[in-house]
Amino acid sequence: MRADIHPDYHVINVKLVDGTIVQMKSTWGKEGDSMSLDIDPSVHPAWTGGTSRLMDTGGRVSKFKNKYSGLGF
Repeated sequence: MRADIHPDYHVINVKLVDGTIVQMKSTWGKEGDSMSLDIDPSVHPAWTGGTSRLMDTGGRVSKFKNKYSGLGF
């Protein structure tokens, strides 16, 4: 195996949406750098149960439902 081909794996600070700072190991940035997340598991609908509603921009969802309403979905 060739030497020095692997990226540096170090500890960074990750700031979650609620302000909590978690230390994680990563290849991103340099030792001690900070990363701020816009979406994390505490607020994303995939992990929170999907309580948010789908926005029907321009009637696209309604148009799709009307077009395929007779197919038994």
